[in-house]
Amino acid sequence: MSRLRAVDEVVALTSALIRIDTTNVGDPHAPGTERAAAEYVAGMLAEVGYDPTYVESGAPGRGNVVVRLPGKDPSRGALLVHGHLDVVPADPAEWSVHPFSGEVRDGYVWGRGAVDMKGTVATALALARQFRREGTAPPRDLIFAFLADEEAGGRLGAQWLVDHRPDLFAGATEAISEVGGYSVTLGGHRAYLIQVAEKTSFWLRLAAHGVPGHGALLHPDNPIARLADAVARLDRHRFPLLLTDPVRGFLTGAADLLGSTFDPDDPEATVARLGPLARLIGATLRDTANVTMFRAGYKSNVVPSIATAEIDCRVLPGRLSAFEQELVDVLGPGIEAEWRHLPSWETTFDGPLVDAMTRAVTAEDPDARLLPYLLPAATDAKAFARLTIRTFGFAPLRLPPELDFSALFHGVDERVPVDALEFGVQVLERFLLDC
Repeated sequence: MSRLRAVDEVVALTSALIRIDTTNVGDPHAPGTERAAAEYVAGMLAEVGYDPTYVESGAPGRGNVVVRLPGKDPSRGALLVHGHLDVVPADPAEWSVHPFSGEVRDGYVWGRGAVDMKGTVATALALARQFRREGTAPPRDLIFAFLADEEAGGRLGAQWLVDHRPDLFAGATEAISEVGGYSVTLGGHRAYLIQVAEKTSFWLRLAAHGVPGHGALLHPDNPIARLADAVARLDRHRFPLLLTDPVRGFLTGAADLLGSTFDPDDPEATVARLGPLARLIGATLRDTANVTMFRAGYKSNVVPSIATAEIDCRVLPGRLSAFEQELVDVLGPGIEAEWRHLPSWETTFDGPLVDAMTRAVTAEDPDARLLPYLLPAATDAKAFARLTIRTFGFAPLRLPPELDFSALFHGVDERVPVDALEFGVQVLERFLLDC
């Protein structure tokens, strides 16, 4: 077997995965785009001796790949290492490089998925290959899962597998994936954010109905205007501030690194000192509701009978019932509302797995400090929480202080530093062989 190590191939694997266009437009009826990437991953795993399980979940093309590497102690619960293969759309006209080129330039790997999350998938794939080549037995079983449809909530990916193929994750007690383990620089110190919670993902569809007619006549109850008023009220509304344990833990640690003291009565004062990170952390202080789509009308001189809007809501743990009631009050009468949601999850920032993360990171970055945080977005961790798997966001990257990393998620010119990927491999190898 070749002595090629994971750190030597992670960049090439990242580029190769980016070049496979796995754009997910969110249409559950459209053919999946993940099959080619899943087959590539399965081939790379089979090449070193794995027997990958390939599953198309719920619809053609929604490819998923799962392998298990036996550990030294079969009595221990397995650790699940999971990542998704799909990406959000990208318009090449907006980018400095083609978003599906995987180009390596100026010390970065560029392309859609470099951050979210083909770089992390490549790290896990590279280490799975290395361990198999070298005959490495980790302390416990490792389950590597490469999944479809995360960018549309995982209904045809992780959620489907949890419902239909839970056997693939048998014995798993803990898991790691995105979005955590990356560094931020606070007061000249590097802190690594470990995700220990997520908000509820809450998708809201609003509708207002009225009597259609000619645009030249009087229309005292125009459904577009009525819905626009409701959406504007919702946009102006500020849900109550609530300090969850992960947010309190992060802000306390961040304030210390910034040379100040965290005041729980004024958490926004600490958030204001976080620079670009304030957009991410600020969204963890309260529920949010943002209009993302508005549809109405079919001709400029016709008042339509219906107007609809789509609202992306994210709700703090423990706030769902209160949020739903507050939503009804803010929208007011005459607005129909339908919603679906994926629940929040939360764990504590303690225990042997967190200790192993700390040892792995500080072995490569001795002055590092690990801080818990709550992710305002959603990941496939929501699905695996239903199997009572304790989940963390831990995909380690040491990033330059000037890089606005959170802005690269779903952003233009998405890219990841080459040396951050190499650092991530080294940290994750230590972690997987220690946990």
